[in-house]
Amino acid sequence: MGFADFVTDAGLSMLESWVTSRSYISGYGPSQADVASFKALPGPPKVEKYPHAWRWYKHMASYQSEFSSLPGDPSKAYTSYGPEKSEATLNPKDAPKAAADEDDEDDDLFGSDDESEDEETKKKREENLAAYKKKKEGKTKPAAKSIVTLDVKPWDDETDMKQLEDNMRGIEMDGLTWGASKLVPLAFGIKKLQVNLVVEDEKVSIDDLQQQIEADEDHVQSTDV
Repeated sequence: MGFADFVTDAGLSMLESWVTSRSYISGYGPSQADVASFKALPGPPKVEKYPHAWRWYKHMASYQSEFSSLPGDPSKAYTSYGPEKSEATLNPKDAPKAAADEDDEDDDLFGSDDESEDEETKKKREENLAAYKKKKEGKTKPAAKSIVTLDVKPWDDETDMKQLEDNMRGIEMDGLTWGASKLVPLAFGIKKLQVNLVVEDEKVSIDDLQQQIEADEDHVQSTDV
């Protein structure tokens, strides 16, 4: 269905949910999908209510001078992008009912609770239901991951960018996977290193990672997400 609007709470909640685990609206780099979505917003989302949408908006604002040159189809509307179906619970009051319905479905897997059934059948059904629920609760949920694009800025145009990148990639953390990188022109011949990475949210702190990268004071001036 794509994004509906970026004016209502429901529409902004959908955007917030979408960029929680993504750096860009579509793909692994800025594109016309981000441009269309950025222009559809009347202004930056409230950081206290939509922190991930705010982070994406501020990041895209840094690309405004490059909007026309970003890849993609500029004629496509922002409603062409986003989830195929709503990933947000637009009516939270319906959530308890949904949970109750799921429990009812679990009960139905092992037969109805008919008062007329004999004690042996009832006992067997309850044992099967308890075993099923225990197995269901024991399943390990997949770790939540985020795709992050990090900008690493050098001191000047004489900084050894290869050594800078080698030092950065030498940082190892449980839950951190380095991705592709490229040099992006800034000004006066200076280029920044832009690198994609995947982190497990519970294991890796982006702030800690930035501090480790910035500890290479001979090469790194600053980092930005």
